[in-house]
Amino acid sequence: MTGFDWPALLRTGLCGLGLRPEEFWLLTPAELRLMLGEESGARPMGRARLEELIAAFPDATAGERR
Repeated sequence: MTGFDWPALLRTGLCGLGLRPEEFWLLTPAELRLMLGEESGARPMGRARLEELIAAFPDATAGERR
């Protein structure tokens, strides 16, 4: 298991974003992600993907009643 690269993230915050150390450490992870230009998270699953998953992983095997 590898550790989190705190020095690189701190360097990005201080040098890349121009934050002061105390400003960096007061940020929430969501605020930092937003400042770094990352989206807030994964897009919601659409109906087509849900249907693919249902077909790939059925709740019951063939011939079995649900």
